This record gives sequence, C-alpha cells and structure tokens, in this order.
Amino acid sequence: MANGKRIREERLAKLAALRKAGLDPYGGKAELDGDIAAIRAKCPERKDGQESDVSVKAAGRVTAIRDMGKSCWLDLRDRGGKIQVNLLQKRMPENFHLAKLMDIGDFIAVSGQLQRSRTGEITIFADHMAFLAKSLEPLPAKFKGLRDVETRFRRRYLDLAANEDSRARFILRSRLVTHIRGYLDRRGFLEVETPMLQPLYGGAAARPFTTHHNSLDMDLYLRISPETYLKRLLVGGLDRVYELNRNFRNEGIDASHNPEFTMIELYQAYADYTDMMALLEDLVSDTAQALLGTTRVDFAGHDIDLAKPWPRKRIHDLIRQTAGCDPDNDESMRSRLAEAGLEAAKIQTLDHDNLIQEAMDELVEPNLIQPTFVTHHPASLNPLCRRNREDPSLSDRFEVIVAGFELSNAFSELNDPLEQKARFEAQLRRDAGAGETYGDKLDEDYVSALEVGMPPAGGMGIGIDRLAMLLTGQPSIREVVLFPTLKAKSREEIEEAMEETLADAE
Repeated sequence: MANGKRIREERLAKLAALRKAGLDPYGGKAELDGDIAAIRAKCPERKDGQESDVSVKAAGRVTAIRDMGKSCWLDLRDRGGKIQVNLLQKRMPENFHLAKLMDIGDFIAVSGQLQRSRTGEITIFADHMAFLAKSLEPLPAKFKGLRDVETRFRRRYLDLAANEDSRARFILRSRLVTHIRGYLDRRGFLEVETPMLQPLYGGAAARPFTTHHNSLDMDLYLRISPETYLKRLLVGGLDRVYELNRNFRNEGIDASHNPEFTMIELYQAYADYTDMMALLEDLVSDTAQALLGTTRVDFAGHDIDLAKPWPRKRIHDLIRQTAGCDPDNDESMRSRLAEAGLEAAKIQTLDHDNLIQEAMDELVEPNLIQPTFVTHHPASLNPLCRRNREDPSLSDRFEVIVAGFELSNAFSELNDPLEQKARFEAQLRRDAGAGETYGDKLDEDYVSALEVGMPPAGGMGIGIDRLAMLLTGQPSIREVVLFPTLKAKSREEIEEAMEETLADAE
C-alpha cells in the first residue's frame, strides 16, 4: 500500500474511534490563557518536585509525540511558539486513552499545572485534553521537510505548518507592508483605493487580463497599474496619495515575475523625480533597519548595503561602461546584444530608444548588485513622463536596480494636457503598426483631468514582492508570495509528488 494511503486509513480509523466514543474530533471554541508565549511567561521559578499553583489552558498543533506507555510527552505549537505537554494515565484516567488516538498534526486543547520538568523544560502537566481538529494527512518530516519544491508553493499550508523559516518569512513580509504604510502616513500621504476593473488600461507597457461585464455588456481589464487614477486625485486636491494593492499583467512567469503581484504607487504634488529618489532610499533603508536591525542583506551570495545614499548613474553611461558598447551607435548595440544571445530577428526590429532599453535590461541590469538609480531613460518609452529640459529626447525618470532586478520605477509626471494627448496618439499609432490589439482607445477622461489642472508631481512605484525577496534573501518571487500562480496539474500528478513527501513523514 502506498505510504500516503496507509497513513490516511490509519488516521481514519482513529477518527472513527473518537466518534464511536461520542467525542467530537472537530471541536468548537477553546478557552485559552493566551498564546503559548504568554503561557510560558507564567511559569513560576520553582525547582522540580515543588507543586505549582499556576493552572493554564492552552491549545495548538501537536508537532511531536513521545509515547512512554502510561505517560505521553508531546510538543504543542501555536503562533507564540512551542511548549511541552505531559499526559499521565493516573492523572487523567478518564481520557488518557485519547493519547493513543492522537497523531502529529492534530489540534488539541489541554489544561493543567504549569511547572518545569526534571530537565528544566517548561511543561503543562495536563489533567484534561480534547480534540479540536483531527489531522488525516501527516505533516512533512521534521528535518527533511517538503522534498518537492513545487509542492511547497502549491500546498502552502503544508509548507507553513512544517517550516519555521517559511512562517517567519511571511510574518516579515506582513510587517514590511505595515511599516511602509506607517512611514508614508507619518509623512502626510493618504492611502486610497482605485479601480482594479478598468475600461481602459494604462500606466505601464504590459498586456492585460481581459474580462467582460455582462450587465453593462462591456469589456473590462484587470489593471496593470493604478497610475492615471491616482493622478486624477492630484487634480482633485489630494496632494499626497498612495495605493498598496495588486496589479495584474498577462505575461510570463520567472524568478522575479508573477502575473498577480503587489505594488505600492505613490504621488506627491510639487515634487519631481529627485524627491522620489530621496524618499525611496530613505524608505528602504529605514524599513530594513526597522525589520532586520541592519541595512545589510545577504542575497544570492552578495553582501548588499541598503544604507543611503545610493549612486546615481545615467543609462547611457552605464551601457557604455558595463555593456561594452556605444549607446549612440545602433549597430554597436545590436552586435553586443547578438553576442549575448538575443535573436537577430528581434534585434533588427528595435529602434534606437528600444535598443537602449534592451541593452539596459539584458547587458547592464544583471550586473548591478548594489542599489543604483539609473536615470535619464529615452523619453519615447514612457508617454506619462516629463521630458528632461536640457535634453528633451530623455526623460526625468529613474529605475532602481538592486541584486540584478528592478525594484522601483519613478519619474517627474507629465502635466501638460496637450502634450499628453499628442503622446497618447503617437503611442496608439506605434501600437497599431506593431499589430497590438489592446488599448486601442485614447484615455480622453485622463486628458480632461489634466486640462482641469494637475500640479507638478513626482510619482513612484515599488515592487513589494521584490522588496520582500531582497529583505528575506530569497531569489524567487514564489518564496514570498503565499499562493503564486502555477501551471495546472492533475490530481494524480499532485498526489505523486505528495507520496515522495509522505515517504519521509514521521
């Protein structure tokens, strides 16, 4: 019999035994004296053999069982940590038999005296126990964990239950989001919510997910960015706004991309991209210090220092210095990109500005490890960005590259309605020429908003998933997204992967 099937049948038999005895294996609310950390703090400093007058009630998941016949020792764990529990036949004669029906993974409630064991371990010497949830599938082995990496992502609940590092990672991610919100709130930013279903999508160059609203009989798009809605709020007089929420892009999946991802976008009136630089490096270094106690992180073997200030480098200078080609010479860039393995047919279709971007993405970005502001991108690549006054072919924009990937994108916002409309029209013509079928309508309402008047502003987007990767030292985005997007698998394939895991189960 396969290991998983055998274990399940054994546990089903114990479940039946509990029900036959008139007990509910899936009990209701448990009266507790706090989490396990709080209970441990109540333990009196007494020597073994002295009776304790501290009685406690606790609950949690059984993570280890040491059956000694007429005595049973087990480990009970909850969000506050772990505590040892002793079940003794002569102390609880009426329900000691329940210990024989208990498995690792079960949730139970216990009550009894709190004191130290002979070895000094804080222990609940129980006089009562009850089942709260009977586990029919075992946890992965304590020391080997989940052998199949994809199973960790597909069945995250098993990963969290068995892996302290995973739990700690996602707790840190939650605190990361809380800290960023507090940081911005203290600086006068207002958190807002804008539509995720949009009649027109914009704010980034990406393919959207499309859906249809039946009652209105209209196509809608899952947003790729909240940018134009947030800037409408600047027009309305909300001078500092941010939104921390999901975006969706119907594109490929790799170590730093998931189709559904979390970003924060913020906009500040009367500011520009240099103000966004100062804000970003302070926010990231402050967050690292608050959560980790240091601004240094270890990522893929690199010692990365997030302390401000970060260097500022022009994109053309970086291509010249790092990529080994001339950013003013298209053939030089094409030759270098071909050497790097890009398809010749694709390279030949790229105009000058897109060659600049491709050289940046393929030849420069992977080599930037320490946080670096990459500035003055070609203006044609972003129709919402203000042009540089000294060189209108460039934009007042930056990307922050760290550990070889983009962490943030920001720029001085274009607030000239006539230029904005002209740029939208030019983009539509380019898209039509490239055979792009999405986004074939000009956002007239956004142009109308600019005509009402939008103050000069700086705007910025920060990838929360990628920042979490950086602070936790995880090279894959799937390690910091609780439920990443995965290719569908049959039940048989999933069960086969689980059998490998259960082969090591305790």
